[in-house]
Amino acid sequence: MTNPIAAWHTDHAYFGRLLALLQQQVDAFHTGEQPNYGLMLDIISYLRDYSDQLHHPREDVAFARLAKHCPDMELVLARLGQEHRVVAHAGETLRKQLDAVLGGAIVQRAELEVAAAAYLVYYGNHIAKEEEDVLPRAAQALTQQDWEAVGAAVPPGRDPLFGGGSDERYRELRRQIALQARPRSPSLV
Repeated sequence: MTNPIAAWHTDHAYFGRLLALLQQQVDAFHTGEQPNYGLMLDIISYLRDYSDQLHHPREDVAFARLAKHCPDMELVLARLGQEHRVVAHAGETLRKQLDAVLGGAIVQRAELEVAAAAYLVYYGNHIAKEEEDVLPRAAQALTQQDWEAVGAAVPPGRDPLFGGGSDERYRELRRQIALQARPRSPSLV
């Protein structure tokens, strides 16, 4: 059986890489470049489809179980559960705006920037809080029975980007991730 804490942490690392790539696209607004809206949409679509449909529901079950073992964490866990809904809403708002842009609609740059910034800030802070406060406590407090309940909360699903046999839809996103991971050679001055 896969170590659930390691799997949780790995998902967070993947999500962090995608958020960094999304931030690079948003930064293009400030350098006068054109962001890759298709790439942005792929990032948001993946995070909405995988994270919001599989990862977060499992976390919600883990949070409920952890609150029973660690009542002192109840408020923090309730806030994190609420943030799942906020992140999902912010992601859906951003996805609709990106769909509109790619469909040829005029969307104010400021609206798109605000939606992306809200998503990036909420999601980044959310992951950091879980990594710092929740994962260490879950590793200590949750039992094998708790983890089995977490695993059973949502039917197993294939990760369409980082899992084996990735979806063709994410080919460009995989390419960008690979470019991002490539070590950069020092520039000669």
